[in-house]
Amino acid sequence: MSIYEKLKARNITLPQVDPPVAAFVPFVRTGNLIFISGHIAKKDGKPWTGKLGAALTTAQGKQAAQSIAIDLMATLQAAIGDLNKIRRIVKLLVLVNSTPAFNEQHLVANGASELFVEIFGERGAHARSAFGVAQIPLGSCVEIELIAEL
Repeated sequence: MSIYEKLKARNITLPQVDPPVAAFVPFVRTGNLIFISGHIAKKDGKPWTGKLGAALTTAQGKQAAQSIAIDLMATLQAAIGDLNKIRRIVKLLVLVNSTPAFNEQHLVANGASELFVEIFGERGAHARSAFGVAQIPLGSCVEIELIAEL
């Protein structure tokens, strides 16, 4: 089953890729690697704001991470034209806007990780880091960057 058939089976439509709002590019390709800039969580087209461990639950954070994974796939699609060309999702860096006492950043990150494995199969299994941070741009609850191999 192709990547697009898996997305369709999950009723996932890749969104339009928005241009960056700061001084950076959405992706950089070097050799067989593509680096995707950090994407923040959005809800209803606006930054999904809040702090995990205060205003947001782990389940909401996991949902935010999953929505970012969909946005990251859209950027990959824009960068290379065909998601079936992805040889491997290499690494995710997940930043979670969280209180000092919140210690479930890894569970929030699973929202993205599980979706990549579901869509890309074995090629979606990746290395990952997940950190709790004091703040993310625009007050977003989660930000994720990605490295993929073509």
